[in-house]
Amino acid sequence: MRITVGMSGGVDSSVAALLLKRAGHDVSGLFMQNWEDDDPGQKGMSDCHADADRKDALAVCARIGIPFQHANFAAEYRKRVFAHFLDEYRAGRTPNPDVLCNREIKFGSFLAAALDDGAQKIATGHYARNAFEDGRWKLLRARDGDKDQTYFLHTLDQAQIGATLFPLGELHKTEVRRIANEAALPVAAKKDSTGICFIGERDFRGFLAHYLPARPGELRDPAGQVLGEHAGAMFYTLGQRSGLHIGGRASGNGDAWYVVGKDVAANVVYVDQGHDSPWLASRSLTASNAHWIAGAAPARRFDCTAMTRYRQAPQTCHVEIDGGRCMVRFDTPQRAVAPGQSVVFYLGDECLGGAVIDDTDAPALREMA
Repeated sequence: MRITVGMSGGVDSSVAALLLKRAGHDVSGLFMQNWEDDDPGQKGMSDCHADADRKDALAVCARIGIPFQHANFAAEYRKRVFAHFLDEYRAGRTPNPDVLCNREIKFGSFLAAALDDGAQKIATGHYARNAFEDGRWKLLRARDGDKDQTYFLHTLDQAQIGATLFPLGELHKTEVRRIANEAALPVAAKKDSTGICFIGERDFRGFLAHYLPARPGELRDPAGQVLGEHAGAMFYTLGQRSGLHIGGRASGNGDAWYVVGKDVAANVVYVDQGHDSPWLASRSLTASNAHWIAGAAPARRFDCTAMTRYRQAPQTCHVEIDGGRCMVRFDTPQRAVAPGQSVVFYLGDECLGGAVIDDTDAPALREMA
């Protein structure tokens, strides 16, 4: 089978390509360039990081003995992913660009380019599985629950899932590292990438302020007392602890401070002490733009498990569907559910799909707005 592997320059995609090559497939690697800085003053670590990743991907392809290609999807990324990213931050929400990048770029532009070039399938280094059962494709959680990435893949459709191979789906990360070491891949010891791809190693606030000028404002406690100044409401998300610069206060209880709410119109960020502040707790949420991998929801009302953030243990809940909207009620209170993030639904290991969180019943969002 002719397969094009999306090469990131990391160990996961490198081992995915190696395994497919060993299985006898006609494999080629394609490195995707998804970002270009549009201001000379912004150029720096992000560009250097992308160039280093490209060189690593090239070295891996040479080591494995497969052709290497390089495609620039920066224009598509800026239009289909980054524009939405900025719009969400303007609205005071916390977007997840990885979800949109997977749908629009990695399993959109990349998939189309690979198929146009004669590939029969694409493959990636994602930790996920797929299977064709009961006349349709299913997206399944990876065997390594700690690395499972189906949360970020929940907007894929039947055609995208059916055209993709996930060679790492049955493996644990320790096995992937072992395979890379034994094969002497040049990225065997390379650290996993973290954060948002187009920001690289740069300061997030500085990067975002280049596109969305910051407006400092008041930090208040739930009672409305002013505690300090924030750098710009858009920089903060629910449950955030770092970057508040409040410190100890005579009237406080000694616990750390956390963001518990935002009033974007008034440019106020609310904070409270304690990881388990009641202002962060919610039992239900509403979400929109629902996407179902099977093409439709399992039913108008159903019980399942759901995740409201990556690497969260799936939580039992009840879901009610109204067109493209979902009403979700959890069996136990959830902490720091952030509008703009995704709620992703599961039945056992099967990822059903998900939706974008609009609101919750948390008092911080209901009473402080």
